[in-house]
Parts: sequence; structure tokens; C-alpha cells
Amino acid sequence: MSPFEPIPAMPAASRPAMFPSRRVAFMALAVAFITAGCASGPDYHAPALPETAAGPFVSHAANTDAAEALPAYWWKLYDDPALDNLVQEALSANTNLRVAMANLGRARAIYKEARGGLFPSTNVSAGAGYGRDQTTWTGTGQAPTQWSYTGGLDVSYELDLFGRVRRDIEAARDDTDAVAAAYDAARVVVVAETTRAYMDACTYGESIDVAHSSIELAQRSLDLIGSQEHAGSASHLDVERAGVTLAQAQAALPPLQGQRDAALFELTALMGRTPSQVPESARACIQAPEIARALPVGDGTALLRRRPDVRQAERQLAADTARIGVAVADLYPRVTLGASGNYLRNDYLKGNRTWSFSFGPLISWSFPNTLVARSRIAQAKAQGEASLASFDGAVLNALKESEQSLSAYGAAMQQREALIEARDRAEKAFRLADRRYRAGSISYLDVIVAQTSLIDTKSQVAAADQRVGSARVSVFKALGGGWEQPGT
Repeated sequence: MSPFEPIPAMPAASRPAMFPSRRVAFMALAVAFITAGCASGPDYHAPALPETAAGPFVSHAANTDAAEALPAYWWKLYDDPALDNLVQEALSANTNLRVAMANLGRARAIYKEARGGLFPSTNVSAGAGYGRDQTTWTGTGQAPTQWSYTGGLDVSYELDLFGRVRRDIEAARDDTDAVAAAYDAARVVVVAETTRAYMDACTYGESIDVAHSSIELAQRSLDLIGSQEHAGSASHLDVERAGVTLAQAQAALPPLQGQRDAALFELTALMGRTPSQVPESARACIQAPEIARALPVGDGTALLRRRPDVRQAERQLAADTARIGVAVADLYPRVTLGASGNYLRNDYLKGNRTWSFSFGPLISWSFPNTLVARSRIAQAKAQGEASLASFDGAVLNALKESEQSLSAYGAAMQQREALIEARDRAEKAFRLADRRYRAGSISYLDVIVAQTSLIDTKSQVAAADQRVGSARVSVFKALGGGWEQPGT
């Protein structure tokens, strides 16, 4: 349901005539003063949230706690000082955050400019000249040359009778709040992606260690079967099969190194560094930190209160609602009070003759083109409807992303548990096959099969660790944590 109220048409009796008499003008001014303090356009009311958005999440991922809300500094759950330092540096040096902060400064300056409409505007002028001035010459004949000095002060003040200035200030304030929420949303992204890049660098380092151990295992098998071939107890076919396994294990190493470098370079960019400035703590990490407790995820109500993008959409809706009032105010005349004082002095004008002034009320009426004004009202209302739809979309997107991330995290956890069991069984099978081969009860082909299965499952577990770590970060990111600053 739209929060916007219909705008009543201006009664014909209160429409100003093109050439009002003094009495009509006085009555109109009196009415204007009486109605001063009334703001034009609809008053803003925050839209209602879907009833089904409250309560626990639909996805019940394992190792999550819906009874506890997400902490502000969720990355500290990893209890990793290196990660804490990386996140703090990224928050202080990230270029996207610098852009967002500059945008916030600009929005605040615009708000101050809008507030200036509450105060009078002044115009001061001064000058000096030398020459003839026939306008001040009181004698006969040609005016003599002389010095003249001028000065002036004009003061004007718009009476905000119909709330145009106040609605403009309200819109600017809400715009500032929306930009502040955008800055908080940028902090959420920076914290999450910095943590993700660090986790990826660590898990890829772990995968590289697994790849090295697989290469060593395949190399020992090749050396063993090579020795047996020289002794005449193994065929050259077995040697070639062992060589294939070694080459496959070696081929898995370069992609992992490339992925780890990509994660490290991503981390440096997030921290405002160049690729040559990779943090040593991240380069040395070969095991990703884990969280020793269930993930605190809270519920849908806490999510919508916390997500900065939802707050940004709500504040933008408030600003666009206020702009409807700005457009409505253009249907009515603007009344301005003014005062002016002027100073002119030369050799012939001295004393009281050098001063002139006028003091209000100096009233100027502006009669706008109502067709244009009503068109702008329609535009403002359409923009308000679009902002309302954007707010509804932001709410739905926040709920969707949270459910998706929780579901993906639960699936990744289950997959890793199954792969760990497969790896353990593959390791037992390889040891059993190796003993039976040495006892001469099976062929070397069975050993190769068991060894290949062990190498594959080790690689899959390492890849699953990376997916679980990334999915966990996605949960924190979807929940909208990480934007809070000290003291908030």
C-alpha cells in the first residue's frame, strides 16, 4: 500500500488573481501567515514489513544458533589476530570506502546548504569612482570631475509559508541518511571480502600442501616400482602407470598456486596496497582459522534492522516523499520580505543626503505555471512509488540472500563431512592395498587405483574446506554485519 496521501486541489477562492487589489493582497498575506508552519505534501510514514519476514529463518543449517544475534565484529569469532589486523587496515585504506566517505561528506554539505534556506540572504556591494556625475550636480554648466563612493546592503528572506524550504531540508537530511547507509553497506562488503580473501589464501595454501604430499606419495610409488622393475619383479607397464599417477599429481599443483596468488592479490587491493605488498601474515598462512562455536545468526527481524541496504532504501523513500512536498509547494506563491540600504557620497552629496534605505515588507509574489508544477508533482509521486518498490525489493533481497547463504553453508558442511569420511576410507584402502601388493596377493594396478582414489579424496577435502570457509563468510555478509563502528 502506498504511503503517499492524495494532494487536494487548491480551492478556487484561494487562488491569487493576476492583479489583486490591496485588500485582496492583504487578506491573502494574512491567510498565509495564519497557515505558516504547515508543510505541503504528504507526511512520511515508514512502510510496513511483511509479517512473514519476522521470526526464525526457513533454512536451518547445522552448526548455527538462531537464538543469538550476530555480533558487530563477527570476524573476531575466528580468534585470529592476523585477520583482525587485516580487516582493520582494509577499513582504513580501502578505496571504495574512501569514495563512500567522500559521497557522505558531499551529502552533508548539501544538507547544510538546504538548511541555509531558513536564514536571510544578503548582498553587499561597495565601490569608488572618479569622473563626472550629472545626476548629483546642482550647479549650472558642465559638472566638474569628482570622486564618488557607493555602498549597498540588500537583505531578503523567504517566508516558508507552505513548507517548501522545510520539505527541501527534510529531503536533504534523508538523502544524507541514505548515503550514510550506503557507506555502512560498503563496510559490510569490505569486511566480508577481506575475510574471504584471507580464508581463500589460507585454504589454498593447505591445498598446496596436500598436493605436495600427493606428489611425494606418487614419487615414492614410482621409485618403488622402478626398483622392482630392475629386480625383475615388476613390469614396465607398472612403471608407466605409476608415472601417470605422478604426472597427474604434479598437474594439480600449478592451478592451486595461481588461485592462491589471486586471493593474495585480491586481499592487497582490498587493503589499498599494490600486488608487491602482500601481507606476510596472509602469505604464511597454510591453515584457515575455524570458529569453535555455532554461528550466531539471529532471526529475520534482527536481519532487516541490521542490513544497511534496507535502511538505505527506507531513507531514500523518505527523501522522495519529502520531495513531493517540495513539488506541491510550487503550486503556491512565494512571499519574500526584504530590506535595502544604499550609500552614495561625493563632493556635492554629504550628510543625510548620502543615505537611502527601504524597509519591508517588500513582498514579491511568484505565480508559477501550474501545468509545469502539477507535472513535477506527478514526477515526484512516480519517483516515490519507485522508491517504495525498491524498498520492498531490498527487504525481499535481504531475506533471499540470507536464506540462500544459510542453505549453501549447510550443504557445504554436509559435503565436507562426507568427503572426510571418503578420504579416511581411501587412506585405509591404500594402506591395505600396499601391504597386500608387497605380500604378492594383488597386482600393482590395484595399488594404483587405491592411490589415485586417496589423492583425489584429499584434494576434494581441501577444496571442500575452501567452499565451507567461503560459504561461512557469505552467511555473515548476507546477515549484514560488520558496518558498526566503535561507539555505535
